[in-house]
Amino acid sequence: MLEQNISTVNNDVKTLVKDAQALFTAATALTGEKADELRGRGMRALDSALAKAHEAQVSALAASKEAAKQADAYVKDNPWRSVAAAASIGLLVGVIIGRK
Repeated sequence: MLEQNISTVNNDVKTLVKDAQALFTAATALTGEKADELRGRGMRALDSALAKAHEAQVSALAASKEAAKQADAYVKDNPWRSVAAAASIGLLVGVIIGRK
């Protein structure tokens, strides 16, 4: 779910930045009031992209903190299982490295 949200936000930000770039490109060819309007729309699009990127960052940070809390609670509740799992992974990595 989190990966889907991050992907959606990432696509939205890319689209908004491309739209802003197109507006700025069009604004360079124009002068006066129309150019000011296009520049304003471009700046609003960039601001929106930055806001969405910030929201995604905050959401990812909150999710990672929650995952860390859950992992910490699991390790505290099951210390020997955690030690056994870590030792198993270490042994597996050692065997794989030893074969090379």
